[in-house]
Amino acid sequence: MGTSFDAIAQRNAQDAKMAFLDQFTRAKEDIVSFVDSRLGWKQAGKFLGYFIGSFNISIAVQNGETGERALIRFPIPGKVYKSWLEQKVKNEVMVLKYISRHTDIPIPQVHHWGLTEESPCHMGPFIIEEFMEGEDLGELLRKPSDINEDLLVLNPGINNAKLDFVYEQIAGFQLQLSRLEFPRIGAISMDSETGEGKVTGPPLTYDMNEVVGFAGFPAESYTATEPFSRAGDYFSDRARCMQVNLETHRNIGFDDDNITWSRCVARHCFAKLVPVYGNIDEAGPFRLFCDDMRPSNMLADPKTMRITALLDLEFTNAMPAQYAYDLPSWLILRDPAIMISDSKQEFVDAFEPRKDQFIRAMERAEAKFPPAEGQPTLSARIRESWDSGRFWFNLAARSSFDVDEVYWKCLHKEGRGESMLDQATLDDKSEFLKRKKAQFDAYWAEKHNDKRFESS
Repeated sequence: MGTSFDAIAQRNAQDAKMAFLDQFTRAKEDIVSFVDSRLGWKQAGKFLGYFIGSFNISIAVQNGETGERALIRFPIPGKVYKSWLEQKVKNEVMVLKYISRHTDIPIPQVHHWGLTEESPCHMGPFIIEEFMEGEDLGELLRKPSDINEDLLVLNPGINNAKLDFVYEQIAGFQLQLSRLEFPRIGAISMDSETGEGKVTGPPLTYDMNEVVGFAGFPAESYTATEPFSRAGDYFSDRARCMQVNLETHRNIGFDDDNITWSRCVARHCFAKLVPVYGNIDEAGPFRLFCDDMRPSNMLADPKTMRITALLDLEFTNAMPAQYAYDLPSWLILRDPAIMISDSKQEFVDAFEPRKDQFIRAMERAEAKFPPAEGQPTLSARIRESWDSGRFWFNLAARSSFDVDEVYWKCLHKEGRGESMLDQATLDDKSEFLKRKKAQFDAYWAEKHNDKRFESS
C-alpha cells in the first residue's frame, strides 16, 4: 500500500535529467580542464570515466604525469529538486569536512567545491574530491544473479565471518556518528577555525527531495526557517507534512475509497503516536544521521572486505537522536517497507538473525570504544528501539511514501485506528474522498492528454 510517484512529475524529472546529461557529456573536455586547473596539474589532466549514482553524476580525472586521481561530482537536476541543488552541495561539503575532522570514518577529502556561478559551463554546483578505491559493497554482499534488474537481496549463502567483519566495521561507523552531539535539529556547518559544528538551518532530507520532486508536494509547505529545538516539534512537523502530502499527492485517489481513507487514518494515527514514540532525548543532544548510509553507497576491497569509503553523504543532518539509535534498515539489503507489503512475518524471519548478528558486532565495537561512564550503550538502545516498536515509527517518519504501509502493518494495535481520530476529521471523511477523487480525475485527464505518455 506504499504510494507511487506522480507519473507526470516523474516524467518531468526524467526530461530534466536527460537534458542535463546531454549537456554534461558535451561539456566533458571543459570539465576535465576545469579540474586540471583547480588542482594545479598544468594540463596533465586526462578523462578517466563517468560514474552515475542516485543523485549525482561524476567524472574521474587522472593526472597523466603523477597518476593522481580526483572526482568532480554534480547533482543531477530532476533527481534533485532544482531549487535545492546548491543547498544540497553546501550541506554535504559541511558534513564531509566535519566527519573528516571528528572521526576516522573513510570518506572522500574535499579538494574544492563551488556554486553555480563558479561551475564549468554553468553545470551547477560541484564538489571536487578525492578518488576512493574499492568496489560496490552492496554488489559484494548481494545474492548472485545473472539479471541486473533483480532486487538487491543479501546472499543467503554468505560466509558469516565475512559478514561479521562487514557489520563490525559499519557498527563502528555508526558508533562514531552517534557520539557527535548537536544542540538543535537541522543542517550543519563547521567553524573553519575551531572545527566545532553548528546547526544553521532546518534540515534538508531525502524524503523532502522525493516528495517535492516526485509527488507534487509544494516546496513552500516546508515552512520551517530555523532548526528545531525539540524532537517532538520535529516529529509533529513531519506529521503535518505527511498530511500535506496526502492532500497534494494527486494519484493517491486512484485507490478505492477504503484504501484512500485508510491512508488518511494512518497519517492521523502517526501524528497521535508522536508522544508515544518520538520522545527519546527530547531536548537533545541531537545526533548526525544519514538517511542513505547503506552498502550500495560504500566501497570495499573485494578480497579482504575492508570498507575503503563511505560515499554520498547528502541529506545528512543533525536529527532526533533516536534515528541514530536504530538498527540499519538495510541489514538484509531489501527495503523493509517493500518486504512487509507482502508479509511482515517473512521480513522479520529474515531480518532478526541479522539483527542479532549486527548487535553482537556493535557490542564488539563498543568493547573497543566504550561509552562514557554512566551512559547507556548504543547496542542496548538499538535493542530497545526494536523491542518497543520505535524502529517502525522512525522508519515511517522518514518516508512519506511508506508511512501508511508501516502504520498498518507494524504500528497499528487494538484501540488505534479511527478511534484515535478527532470528530472533525471523521466528519470530513466524505468530503475528503470527494476531493481525492476529483484530484485524481484531473490528474488522469492531464496524463491522458500528455503526448509523452502516448506510447505507454
